[in-house]
Amino acid sequence: MPVIVTEGLTKRFGSTVAVENLDLEVRQGETLGFLGPNGAGKSTTIALLLGSIRATAGTANVFGLDAWTSASEIHRRLGYVPSGASLWPQLTGEETLRLFARLHGSVDENYRDQLVERFELDVEKKVRALSHGNRQKVLLVAALAARPDLLLLDEPTTGLDPLMEQVFRHAVREAHDRGQTVFLSSHILSEVEALCDRVAMLRAGRLIDLGELKVLRGLAALRVHATLDAVPPDLSAVEGVSNLLVEGTTIECDVAGRIEPLLRALADVGVARLTTREPSLEELFIAHYGAGGTPSPP
Repeated sequence: MPVIVTEGLTKRFGSTVAVENLDLEVRQGETLGFLGPNGAGKSTTIALLLGSIRATAGTANVFGLDAWTSASEIHRRLGYVPSGASLWPQLTGEETLRLFARLHGSVDENYRDQLVERFELDVEKKVRALSHGNRQKVLLVAALAARPDLLLLDEPTTGLDPLMEQVFRHAVREAHDRGQTVFLSSHILSEVEALCDRVAMLRAGRLIDLGELKVLRGLAALRVHATLDAVPPDLSAVEGVSNLLVEGTTIECDVAGRIEPLLRALADVGVARLTTREPSLEELFIAHYGAGGTPSPP
């Protein structure tokens, strides 16, 4: 049974549609990246999965249970990290971690101590004296140390420096290797690319792409750079070729579909060197949303 299943999941706030007709399955033991620009509905989706808001239509099930009616039971088996840390300012980091452990009901204390050391977290300081990044570390340590079946992570590395982001990635890989399921909403595309088995892309509350990263890359054009033995013929009409740039005997272009038509067109002039590159997740993202991160016209 998938860990998360949504069918026709919809949430409206008055006349505003935050999530619309979302059909999604998250498999046991996978790390799923959840992408989309601000306002796409990512945080609303997570709130629906947590049962903190009620769906307008459709269903959201976690561990086979209804997210709204069985929220308490579901919460015993998940760990949640939001992008903003709202903690008790008068408590120390250590006291906060102990409180979270009691609230959740389980904690791997040895692993928690390891995480505190890895994240270089000063647990003796009161929360009010911690920076935003260090408060975020408290949430991460609490969620990871519970060893939950499901981690719901909503922009979890907000405020962390690059070194701590690497620590976070290592911890998520450990969770994955243990068979835990991770649902990761992130704007850091390199983070998603490094950690996730599959990627879901959300636009204006609707799911527009879902699949393994290698499959999604296959939907985008291949970038080709070639150095030729002579000036090439006109390649603009070659099947699949776009964004063509020719400088003397050097060409760059994008190729959608098979590369053979381009190779045949270049065969007569001779190819001294040719390299191809798959699009990165960031380039896929831009293809859907534009360079500014705003939805492009359908």
